[in-house]
Parts: sequence; C-alpha cells; structure tokens
Amino acid sequence: MNQPYCGAILAAGRGSRMQPFSDRHPKPLLPVCNRPMIVHQIEIMRGMGIRRIVVLVGHKGFEISKVLGDGSSLGVELRYVEQTTMLGIAHAVGRLEPEIDAPFLLFLGDIYFVPTGFERMFELFEEQGGGGVLATKEEEDSEAIRRNFSMHVSPEGFVTRVIEKPRHTTNRLKGVGIYLFDLSIFDAIRRTPRTALRDEYELTDAIQVMIDDGNRVRPANVIEQDINLTNPGDLLRCNLLHAQRMGHDVVMGSGTRIHPEATIRNCVIGSNVVVEKPISIENSVIFDNTRVDASASFDRVILTPDGLVDCQYFIDEWKLAGTLRREVIAK
Repeated sequence: MNQPYCGAILAAGRGSRMQPFSDRHPKPLLPVCNRPMIVHQIEIMRGMGIRRIVVLVGHKGFEISKVLGDGSSLGVELRYVEQTTMLGIAHAVGRLEPEIDAPFLLFLGDIYFVPTGFERMFELFEEQGGGGVLATKEEEDSEAIRRNFSMHVSPEGFVTRVIEKPRHTTNRLKGVGIYLFDLSIFDAIRRTPRTALRDEYELTDAIQVMIDDGNRVRPANVIEQDINLTNPGDLLRCNLLHAQRMGHDVVMGSGTRIHPEATIRNCVIGSNVVVEKPISIENSVIFDNTRVDASASFDRVILTPDGLVDCQYFIDEWKLAGTLRREVIAK
C-alpha cells in the first residue's frame, strides 16, 4: 500500500434481536472461539498494516472500551467516539469525521467475515485514485442479497447504482458491510436525505451521492464467508465456522474441567467451564464461567452462566452441514 490508512468500526448497535445476550453484552464483544468478535476485526485491520482505528460505541460502549483499552495489547491505537442517537449507518459514519484524516477501512462491528485476497481492495482504491471500494461476495442465495444491498456495475467495472435491500437482483454481488473510502464520503453524508422507509440516513444513499458526484466506486470480491450477527443462531454459526477454519473440532479455554466420560463434538468451550456429568454436548458453545450440571445431553445450544439458549429454531440443517465435524471425546 502506497499511503497510510486508518480504520473505523461501527460498534454502537443495540442488537435487540440478540437477546438474551444483548442485555449483558454489546454484540461486538460476543465471543467467537473465546475472543470478542471485534478483536478478530481489529486483527484483520492490523494485518493490512492499519494501526490507527476509531471505534464508534453506543449501547454499553463503556464495556467495549474497558475490554479493548487503548488497543496497545492488540498492537494498534484505538480511539472511541460515542453515538447517542441511532439514525442509520450514514449518520454513524458521519460521527467519525472529526477523528479521521486519511482514507479509511470501515467495518460494521456485528459481522463475522472471512476475507480472501483482501489486499485487492487497496489495490483498486489506489489504482483509481481514491473514491470508494465496496467489499462484495458472490452470493448464490438471492434472499441473502435482498437482506443486504446490491449494485449495478458498468462494463468497465465501476458501480453505477447501489440499492439497499433490493426487491429484485440483477447479479450475484452482495454488499457485506466492509468499505474503503476517501474523505469525500463525509461530504456525501452531509447531503444524504433520510429514507422514506425507515427515516434513517442510509450509507448506500451516501455512496450513491458519491457516485453521482463523479467519484469512482468499484466492487472487490474479497469475502469468502460472512455472517451478520442478528440472532443467537448466528453466534453459534460464527463459532463453529471459525473453529473449523482453525482446524479444531473442539476449542477449549483455560481452567476448564470436563467429566472424563463426557462426549464433546464440534464445540467451542470457554474458560473456567465445568461439565460435571458424563453427557454428550454437540454443535454448541459454552460461555466462560459456566457450570453444566445437567444430566441431559445438548445439541445446538449456547450455554451461559445465566442459562441455556436453544439455537435449533434459528439454524436450518444445511447451514450447519458445513460445520459438522468428526467426533472428539473429551479426556
């Protein structure tokens, strides 16, 4: 990369559909293989050479700053901006302007993603001399595109139109909540109207203003997997997918004790967990400091010190098929 970049993570959402977890944890702090999801995002930015990151906080934002601190333990410098009014993603990005003085990589803080060839975003950005680059994924599921945003692309490879939650799709490119912008995005945000549908300032509308102003915006197909953390089943999927990518059938934290005859298959187990009885636990996540004293077995659940969340309602068979692993017996 020929120029310095900074990073930005939007971590202010309330996450009401993530209850009961959102009552106690901001979504970016929910664990993915025993580490906060936002830490995985910070490490991706650091891997791209980004050392200055601004984090937008809101709901329980003090918890995020308490866990991450100034970022020095993660090899970065973190600054925090508070959002007190939720008026859409474009409004949230606009709050960051006083802290950002260089092109910046923007992540939505409630998305788990697996990048591939991520440096291509920066290559395109520098090749076109700024503007914007939108990370995309080739998506076979048109319903998944309709839940996010789509784009029209010219024969030369430039985005001509972005559509938030489209009813009809014309290609398989799905926006995934990762962006690379120069500072012109802030000018566009200032001229972005609220939407009629949700009475919010949509980032896709601001991007369209950029395009209409003559700024170059291109897609970069650099995301292999993405999971928007919307409900408890998504948290389970994130954990099982990440464990699989680590090459582990079982990920286990420190200080955990498992009954010698318990059977653990395809699970992520936190630190200081106790499984007292010879039960079977499959395709599940156990939070730190949880004591499991039940005699029944568990499958597709999240266990916390406060209780159990059954995720079978949220997850279809095909969604778990790729994360089912071979049996491992805990010893």
